[in-house]
Amino acid sequence: MRLEDLARDARGGAIRAWGEAWQRLAPETITDLLALAAEDIRFRDPFHDLRGRDAFERVLRHLFTSVAEPRFVVTDHAVGVAAGYLRWTFTWRRAGRTRSIEGVSEIAVAPDGRIAAHLDHWDSGMQVYARLPLLGVAVRAVARRVAAR
Repeated sequence: MRLEDLARDARGGAIRAWGEAWQRLAPETITDLLALAAEDIRFRDPFHDLRGRDAFERVLRHLFTSVAEPRFVVTDHAVGVAAGYLRWTFTWRRAGRTRSIEGVSEIAVAPDGRIAAHLDHWDSGMQVYARLPLLGVAVRAVARRVAAR
């Protein structure tokens, strides 16, 4: 099923538009994404837990100043009873290397069709911290120690 198929109901259409806006995200399209968000949107990822369009906009603008060529690709989606879900891959360039993170965003749609909450679920330990030069050694050691054998 493609993102376009979500348009069959109002909530699915809102989630589709949200996913498409993330895929087009660039400094000049941030306002397009924000136009789909509720004024008091909640945004949460492993590094942030905030409310409001202004705070959300600061996170988005910071993204474009901290990494090169950031890009989101929605790879799957679903609409459940209480929320919608977008599975994605985020890629960027830093220090001459392309990096990527995979995750899922839980999306709540307000009664007016705007996005009320965007809650990211992804493993910052193994997808970020374990890749760092010094901290990564410790994170990988802990992961090996707690892994089932």
